[in-house]
Amino acid sequence: MAGDVLGLLSVEQVAAALGVHVRTVRRYLRDGRLKGTRIGKQYRIAAADLAQLTGTATVLAQEPVRLRRHSEASSVVQIDAIAREEAMRVMNGIGGAIKGRDKLSDTPLRVETVYDEMRARLKIIITGSLSTTVGLMKLAEVYAEQRL
Repeated sequence: MAGDVLGLLSVEQVAAALGVHVRTVRRYLRDGRLKGTRIGKQYRIAAADLAQLTGTATVLAQEPVRLRRHSEASSVVQIDAIAREEAMRVMNGIGGAIKGRDKLSDTPLRVETVYDEMRARLKIIITGSLSTTVGLMKLAEVYAEQRL
């Protein structure tokens, strides 16, 4: 139910909100069951007055939604010439780091790993907050430079 900037609704908007005919709303206005202001030849009804009639909270009294800025990164780390055993060690290490992170203070995180045996290649796909993604990329670098 959208009114104008001042929170005033037309008779048609009120009728649609109540699921009644426009004439019914005009009768409510004449009988005093619904407060309204006559502007020219038309009535305008405050959202608060409509809420009083229906016994519901006014839409305009709700707090505005506050948006928080969020940034996210998606990265692919590729490690070539890595044996299956080493790839498993990297995947397990990253999996452990993910399980140990603080889930309450961090944004959602998604990590997928793919090992290509024919090419001896490990791919790590990371999607999450900038700081978490950078941290996991640094961890992957440490693991990639170590040898069994």
